[in-house]
Amino acid sequence: MSKKVVVLAESREGALRNVSFEAIAAGKKISDGGEVVSVLIGSQVSGLADELFAYGADKVVTVEDAKLEQYSSDGYAQALLAVIEQESPEGLVFGHTALGKDLSPKIAGRLNSGLVSDVTSIEDGPVFIRPIYSGKAFEKKVIKDGLTFITIRPNNIAPLEKEEGRSGEVSSVSVDIKDLRTIIKDVVRKATDGVDLSEAKVIVAGGRGVKSEEGFEPLKELADLLGGAVGASRGACDADYCDYSLQIGQTGKVVTPDLYIACGISGAIQHMAGMSNSKVIVAINKDPEANIFKVADYGIVGDLFEVVPLLIEEFKKVKVS
Repeated sequence: MSKKVVVLAESREGALRNVSFEAIAAGKKISDGGEVVSVLIGSQVSGLADELFAYGADKVVTVEDAKLEQYSSDGYAQALLAVIEQESPEGLVFGHTALGKDLSPKIAGRLNSGLVSDVTSIEDGPVFIRPIYSGKAFEKKVIKDGLTFITIRPNNIAPLEKEEGRSGEVSSVSVDIKDLRTIIKDVVRKATDGVDLSEAKVIVAGGRGVKSEEGFEPLKELADLLGGAVGASRGACDADYCDYSLQIGQTGKVVTPDLYIACGISGAIQHMAGMSNSKVIVAINKDPEANIFKVADYGIVGDLFEVVPLLIEEFKKVKVS
């Protein structure tokens, strides 16, 4: 039976995040031929509607208010609940991002709904598959009654092919945003510029073997060359080699890039919980017995300060040719 599905679109600095398009694709699977409504929340976001249509949205609803320029769970919850009340959907899809992980439990609680979080794939039914036990196993979830509410892990559900010129209905909902318990005065970004770590297709990550803050420089050069992002193990962050915003692992970010290059990372369980589902893993470590080699598709036993420059040199040759 076809369903109406509301999908939350995320934007940052005037641009849509890739997870917004992946969420539309997930919404299409859940809707079974029904309508997919994408929701844009912010201060000036209506101009992003065309791109959502190009990736498969059937309708776009905007909620614009100066108080929504920066994310707050109170403000976004008020805006989204107003849209849900208007649209009366049978399904909801958010990204399993920092925003989605914060907002989805609040919305589920207000709607008295269940929630299947961190979905990595959807089978016919629909059946939702999600990792458990730090990625060591997977479970299948079926929602038999009530609202179908899920969050999807970025980089796992492929977006639909972009169809330029596709259009649809754009409407706006006016919401009186009030009683905000948190006011965002300023945002200080510590993360490096460039590709968002949680959405990167290529990640070059460093561990304690990088030895210093300067040791991350060749990793940054390799990541830039591959159009990717730099990550780190908790050990590297604890040693002040880099900021904690780059931490990957059970207590950091969970990533699933197409290519993960681990440099000087031993492979502690906590770290592998955050990256073991990467599509291709390349490990570089001087210790042939390092735990990281157990999950690696390709292993290089050697000094990362010798191997990484060689990789940079070879990739530059490939790019030139």
